[in-house]
Amino acid sequence: MTFEKKNIPKKSENLSQWYHRVILEAELADYGPAKGTMIFRPYGYAIWELIQKELDKKIKDKGVDNAYFPMLIPESLINKEKQHIKGFSPELAIVTIGGGQKLTEKLVIRPTSETIIYDSFAKWISSWRDLPIQLNQWCNIVRWEKRTYPFLRTSEFLWQEGHTAHTSHKEATNMVNWAIEVYKDIYQNFLALAGYVGSKSDLEKFAGADKTMAYETLMPSGKALQSATSHDLGQNFSKTFNINYQDKKGKNQYVWQTSWGISTRCIGGMIMAHGDDNGLRLPPKIAPVQVVIVPVKNDKDLLKYANKVYKIISEQDIRVKLDDRDDETMGYKINKWELRGAPIRIEIGPKELKEQNLTIVRRDNGEKINLKFFLISKLNQLLDDIHDNLLKDTKEFLDKNTFDADNFDQFKKIMKTTKGFIRANWCEDIECETKIKELTKATTRCKTNEKIIKGAKCLYCDRNAKAQWLFAQAY
Repeated sequence: MTFEKKNIPKKSENLSQWYHRVILEAELADYGPAKGTMIFRPYGYAIWELIQKELDKKIKDKGVDNAYFPMLIPESLINKEKQHIKGFSPELAIVTIGGGQKLTEKLVIRPTSETIIYDSFAKWISSWRDLPIQLNQWCNIVRWEKRTYPFLRTSEFLWQEGHTAHTSHKEATNMVNWAIEVYKDIYQNFLALAGYVGSKSDLEKFAGADKTMAYETLMPSGKALQSATSHDLGQNFSKTFNINYQDKKGKNQYVWQTSWGISTRCIGGMIMAHGDDNGLRLPPKIAPVQVVIVPVKNDKDLLKYANKVYKIISEQDIRVKLDDRDDETMGYKINKWELRGAPIRIEIGPKELKEQNLTIVRRDNGEKINLKFFLISKLNQLLDDIHDNLLKDTKEFLDKNTFDADNFDQFKKIMKTTKGFIRANWCEDIECETKIKELTKATTRCKTNEKIIKGAKCLYCDRNAKAQWLFAQAY
């Protein structure tokens, strides 16, 4: 490891440079050799595995089965759903040569899997007895991004995508709502990232969906991050792909469908939201190392005591590491684990050995705690406290940077200065939405659940507003 603090700029002074350097120096990822690609290093991939493990359990508990579909999709399938292809065509990567010969039909590297999965649904579904079908896929996705950003926006990324088919719209709607609530739970209870849940506008919704629900978070730059989505596909794809079934009365019906997903973008949001000038601050539930033990020196008696501490902590289902390397100084190790964001650091020196206690250092706030050896069992509670503190920080930041605008002049002023989320009344006209984006670079992020006052006017065009929306510039 080559890390020195001087290699990392202050987060408050240059967020973008800080973000890129922390990812590299903490060994989360590296740049891939192809444009816009990223290599997951073990420490970064371990974070994704922990997220995946928790989410996979929730998906399976819902009765959704894991499957896997090919990444190469015939162009004819992609072209079947017109809205869908229109939305994704600028980002498609296409294979034209295979085995040294020009292909008779081009193959698209999956930008999402609706088309190839629904082609199979049409073959597998014939009766109401075949429904619901509920599948999930963990896979990689390729979208040819013009501007890339590690984790947040890369040409290839990892994600989970759920796809379901139902006999009724009500059942499908319940699935859409379930998925977005699961994502909210993952973000708040595992990534410690507060955010807003709401529906997207027609302009911002998923291509081919009737309705899109999203979880929107706010980054330190004042820009929003679309962090997870859940889509009500209605019968758009079922009619295109002829996914029909015979109901209990013997009549043919089209299925109602959903798709929903979360990607490795969530790691980027977590890094940016929680990190500080010293590096990462990882929420405990997704930290590959929750507790690191650092002996002051590799003295025989100190190491014996450190190993005893390690054994007891590891028996508590805590991910713990004993850093007993003898080729790094104590100061270097402290800097290293601060950079890597381990939630708790335990320092053990002659004093701790003599008094049979531990010096605990919290990564979230730097607080030092003297803990008697026999109270090691309190570490789990301390990890929970760290999570709660990180979540509280993002909630306070979200509240502080969510503004209300009664008119377009106020709106523009906020976008030129603090940015953040802006709550405003909107008429829901696409032309109006487009003009707001042209003038401020702000887009609709999601609709709020707040009721508007009767007769309230749109912030831009002064026509009657239909609802209150959140606007923001976004990544």
